[in-house]
Amino acid sequence: MSTYRAPLADMRFVLFDVLDAGALFARLGFASATPDTVDAVLEEGARFAEQVLSPLNAIGDAEGCRFDPATGSVTTPSGFREAYARYVDGGWPGLVSPEAFGGQGLPHAAGVPLKEMIDAANLAWGNFPLLSHGATEALLHHGEAWQQAAFLKPIVEGTWTGTMCLTEPQCGTDLGLLTTRAVANGDGSYAITGTKIFITAGEHDLTDNIIHLVLARVPDAPAGSKGISMF
Repeated sequence: MSTYRAPLADMRFVLFDVLDAGALFARLGFASATPDTVDAVLEEGARFAEQVLSPLNAIGDAEGCRFDPATGSVTTPSGFREAYARYVDGGWPGLVSPEAFGGQGLPHAAGVPLKEMIDAANLAWGNFPLLSHGATEALLHHGEAWQQAAFLKPIVEGTWTGTMCLTEPQCGTDLGLLTTRAVANGDGSYAITGTKIFITAGEHDLTDNIIHLVLARVPDAPAGSKGISMF
């Protein structure tokens, strides 16, 4: 059985002794991010990683995900779905998201140790909620009010997850080469055509809905990365 022990002493040393996180968070306006609160996050995060995720690590390797060509559905390894439910019940998806959208409003630095523990205990499981953070930040900073209401709140609370549909067969990290097109339909929506690959957690059975943020070009977009839009 896989075992993992979170290096809490090292994490506390970096946060509280090196970074003086309590004073730093206070200066930045995160009044609720007191050392006691952050330490409680570390303790509970370690417990979740050690007791829930670590025992599933070998199971994920042994079983893998199962794809049903007839339905297009993906079934995750035994225990992954239940672990995600406990992740949601613990409020972890919204740890560093604004309270206005159902999050706990802690600073990003307070969530970094949690991600480290999750990935160290069970990287395969950690890939499923991984890109929800990017989707949350994109919607938070660039989404319209109706988009935030419709999509951001469910992602923050964890009942939905989010992805980023970036890579295409002819372009990996050089996204300036992407060719997926988005043509306006005249009603505010767009028809998107193209091929995307390697979409982390692009399909799974952990939630009822998955939001895909897709990079594409409108017909008159300039070449290169400056001509990319998100849908």
